[in-house]
Amino acid sequence: MRYSWLPALSLLGVGFYTAASIILGTLGGRWLDGQLKTDTTWTIIGLVLGIIAAVFGTYRMFKPFIDSAKKTDNKKDKDNQ
Repeated sequence: MRYSWLPALSLLGVGFYTAASIILGTLGGRWLDGQLKTDTTWTIIGLVLGIIAAVFGTYRMFKPFIDSAKKTDNKKDKDNQ
């Protein structure tokens, strides 16, 4: 039996993943700045890496939904011909 709320739960995880990636990247950079006695170099690098991880992870989480939509569109196109 397929649960109808499962896709919504998956999408909720995208928000948590995005926030966690950006926050952890930034905090990791701040920690490195404190350890290495630098200004904001590692904070900015951590922020950028967190954003990259968030974008890549979000794409991977949405990919099954995108593939499913493509299959549905292809099926509709074949049925209309």
